[in-house]
This record gives sequence, structure tokens and C-alpha cells, in this order.
Amino acid sequence: MADDSAMKKQALLSGFTDQSTGTSKKRRIRRCKTMPASDANFLDFEKVNGLFPVSNFIMKNFRPSFRKAFVFLIIYLFVGCTCFYLVRDQIIGKKTNGILDALYFCIVTMTTVGYGDLVPHSVAAKLLACAFVFSGMAFVALFLGKAADYLVEKQEVLLVKAVHLKRKVGMQQMLKEIDTRKAEYKFLTIAVVLLVLISLGVIILVKVEKLDIIDAFYCVCATITTLGYGDKSFSTALGRVFSVFWILTSTICLAQFFLYIAEIQMEHRRQSLVKWVLTRRMTIVDLEAADLDDDGVVSAAEFVIYKLKEMGKIDQEDVALVLEEFENLDIDQTGTISNSDLLLAQSIE
Repeated sequence: MADDSAMKKQALLSGFTDQSTGTSKKRRIRRCKTMPASDANFLDFEKVNGLFPVSNFIMKNFRPSFRKAFVFLIIYLFVGCTCFYLVRDQIIGKKTNGILDALYFCIVTMTTVGYGDLVPHSVAAKLLACAFVFSGMAFVALFLGKAADYLVEKQEVLLVKAVHLKRKVGMQQMLKEIDTRKAEYKFLTIAVVLLVLISLGVIILVKVEKLDIIDAFYCVCATITTLGYGDKSFSTALGRVFSVFWILTSTICLAQFFLYIAEIQMEHRRQSLVKWVLTRRMTIVDLEAADLDDDGVVSAAEFVIYKLKEMGKIDQEDVALVLEEFENLDIDQTGTISNSDLLLAQSIE
């Protein structure tokens, strides 16, 4: 029975049955010579990077955004530090070192923490603060979120390996689990990172800023949520050196933490919808809706498209655009695309 089921699934995916002869007519999928050799790339990743080529491929896609984020961060901090250093005499509050205070004020402004321990006091300083808070918020939203995603993706496989440390799990099974439980693993990873950052912040505030543990935890919470009351903050030189890195990473990690919570909820809703679509009974109305070419029967391709539409993965506009592209390429109007069709289409262009 298992063999028969496997054969039926293979027939469904690889070809259709010819009604006139009752024989199975399989269509071969040929790779175009100009098409990128995706299988070859996959094998190259497997040879170079070992057991998890897909994860490295994902990281490669994220790497340009990460580099761009890093470059923009350096430029932003350099320009901000320079500007606030030039107007340092127009900023009042608890000061330690001119350059360090300028960098610290830039980070606090960028992340909208705003402790209030350093405050712009002149027109020029206030205008600079207004400019850098808006540009900083846009920078965090557009670029640093992608950088945080990249770092989380990088730790995904390590987390899966740690979860299955006592079990021997094959490559395919590992990759499948990463794909199916991607949102949960991203959430767990960012939760661990956030917990480490919170603990590190409390320790530094207790050891360096000499706060008691309750005030230290209170300051950490006020900082990472960008609440920034200002009654507790980093006032020493060593504390501000630490805060330059810690405030930036902790505020972003908290934002990603809540983003992944929402992503998990959306993923659960999507899975529930998929389960409902695949288990409900087909009706005559469904059959008519799935029959795209109005020939009275539903092919495997039409059935897949209809189910994908029900799952919300594609909509009617997507199908219409793809069908329009197909009709443009089907020059001889045979209902199939061949090499001659592609050559004719290229000659027409």
C-alpha cells in the first residue's frame, strides 16, 4: 500500500494521465541553459560549508544588508559625535569626557532613550538633537532591524543542534525543522540574547554605577523600553563606554523580541488556516472555482493553485499576472511553452 501511495504521488507531481489512451504521459522538467544552476550552488555550499548549506545561503542573502547597516551606523555615529562634540559647551548636565559624552548623547538620542542627564541648551544644539533623533529612528527602523535578523539567522542552526544534542538528526530533518519552526527558533534566540543583555546591564550598573540591584533593574527596564525617566542613568566614564554598545543592542533586541512574538502568532494562524484548507471537503462550487480554463475538469496544477489561493499564499491577481505571462510566451497558442515559442518571443522583442 505504501508503494502504491508513493507511486500515485509521483504521478501527480510529474505528469498527467492521457484520457484517450489511458497511459501515463510524464513531462520532463528541463533546465534552460541560461538558468542559474541552483542545484550546483546548493552542492557547492554543501562542500564548502559542511552540514548546513541552506542556513549559510540565507546568511549570504542577509550579509549585504548587515554590511550596509554597519557602514551607515559608523557614518551616523561619526557625524553625530562630531556635531555634538562641537556644541558640547551648549549641552548641560553630568559630563565626563568630551568625545565620550558626545558619542553617548548621540546613542541616547538615536534610540530615543533620552535620560535627561545631558540636555541641549542652545538653539543650535536643540536643532541638532531634532535632526538626529528623526534620522536615528529611521536608521534603526530601516537598517538595524535587518542586521538583528541576520545575527539571529546566524545562530539558528546552533540552537537547533543544541536542542537535539542527545539525538542524531540528519541534515534533511534538521533543515526541515528549521524551516517549519523558524519563528519559534528566532524567538528563542532573541529571548536568550535579551536575557543576557538585561543581566549584563544590571551587573554593570551595580558594579560600576554603584546602584542597588532593584534600581539597576529599574534603570535597565527604563532604558531598553526607551522610557528613560532620567532619575537613574550611566554617569561614570566607564559606564558610558559600556552604554554606547549596550543601549544600542538592547533596545533593538527588545524591538525584535516583540516583533517575533507577533510573527509566531501570525504563523500559528497561518498553520491553522492551512490545516483547515487541507482537511475540509471539496464541493461543486469549489470545483467550478478551481477550473481556471473552464474545461469541466480540474487538473493537478489548477488544484494546487486553488488550494494556495485558499491558504492566502497567492491571490487572483497573482494568478492572472502569471497566466498573462504564460500567454505572451505561448506564441503558437498550443497551451504549452516550447523552445520554439521562446525563440519566437525573443525575435518579436
